[in-house]
Amino acid sequence: MPSMPSVPSVPQADAGLERAAAADERITHKWLHGLTCNAGMPGAVLERLLACDALPGSGRWLAMRRLDAEATAIVVASPYVRHRLDVAENPTADPDVLMRLAYDAEPRVRLVYTVMVGEFKRRIPAKLLEMLARDPDPKVRRAVLWYQPLPPAVQDRLVEDEDPQVRAAALNRPLWERLAQPVRERLLDDPAEQVRAKLAELLRPREEPEVLAAELRVAHPEAHVRCEAAGDLDVPFTLALRLAHDPENAVRLALSMREDLTEEQRASIRYDVPDWFTWPAWMAQKAADPDTARRISVSAHAGLRRALARQPHLPDDVARRLAEDEDPLVRRHLCASQDAPHEVLLEAYVADERSTAFLLNHRNFAKPGLARFVDDPDPRLRMAALHDPEAGPELPLRLADDPEVGCWALRDPRFPAGELLRRLTRMDSAFGAAANPTLPHTVMHRLIDLSQGAAPAGKGA
Repeated sequence: MPSMPSVPSVPQADAGLERAAAADERITHKWLHGLTCNAGMPGAVLERLLACDALPGSGRWLAMRRLDAEATAIVVASPYVRHRLDVAENPTADPDVLMRLAYDAEPRVRLVYTVMVGEFKRRIPAKLLEMLARDPDPKVRRAVLWYQPLPPAVQDRLVEDEDPQVRAAALNRPLWERLAQPVRERLLDDPAEQVRAKLAELLRPREEPEVLAAELRVAHPEAHVRCEAAGDLDVPFTLALRLAHDPENAVRLALSMREDLTEEQRASIRYDVPDWFTWPAWMAQKAADPDTARRISVSAHAGLRRALARQPHLPDDVARRLAEDEDPLVRRHLCASQDAPHEVLLEAYVADERSTAFLLNHRNFAKPGLARFVDDPDPRLRMAALHDPEAGPELPLRLADDPEVGCWALRDPRFPAGELLRRLTRMDSAFGAAANPTLPHTVMHRLIDLSQGAAPAGKGA
């Protein structure tokens, strides 16, 4: 085990940072980039960072990092439009603080804020919606329609908006049915063709949908019609069983997953279960019943077990049974559940490199014992080692120079403080060290001081 380096004194650390900045100003760019990814950055540092030159790395960092109420208020108050646009699109930003953007002088900011209110389903006061429905920019007024449910007073305002695109977008059948007769008459004589066209579409007599008799659906020449009939519980299963020998596997598969079939009937149907398929519509509702979930979990039908594994809130005994399922895709689908056991998550992590971030962030992934992978030839397993909650600072220190996972090791909160300060002076580790959330706030400020001294600031627009 490597010995822990001593912590350099403040003057020593500061002198080392000054020498590094003077030797190559590119290192200051890495410091700033690292700070944008630092989850431990206080508001005072964030405020200074926003005033720096165009920052290296992703231009969308404010839209992607977690923002508490203090940080949200700082970004909302930024004089730069790009910052305010990004905070409006951040799903973690404080919704109460974000309301200030409804009064922003820049129409683009008000527009993005209004759209995101609907997209993220943020709740805002009815009076604020009414104000946005009177915004000077018609794009903002139209974006109010993204908010659901829209208060009737706001709907009434928008359907009589001065802009025809807003009026047309606001029209829908439920609204039309409750509008006062004078308003209806004005809309019927609207000077805008697009409004009249939208209204004509709404008022067109509803045609009765063409419903094929069950017999015709089962015998239909189009495979997708037969497939829908096979899985439709409104089609009597005795009739649907005629499709047991259908030439299309998708039809036979849909039939085999009907809820009203016995295991013997399922076994009599020849089908293949592909990796991805359309799960039966009844599964989400019926699998919520513990007895039904237990029955499905022991079914011989792999497709049903895979679909069950994706359902939330499974009984503990069902989750354990699925975790030991012989079908690897059943076990992998179980990873979508918050109750998936660690062993299943680790197996899926090893098997599928596409799911790295999702599985690493699963609440059951971190577990004592993962440190055993610290020297594994697979870099993904070395990454997993960093999620051992009982490992000490020697683990991230050991991986700090790893070409694949070293950056993440440097960001580990357990990384030794003294070595962290030294790593700030190295070009190959400056970014990761600056992103470490345990970095002293005084050092964060000093990194900004030096970066602005090494590269004279030119404020961005």
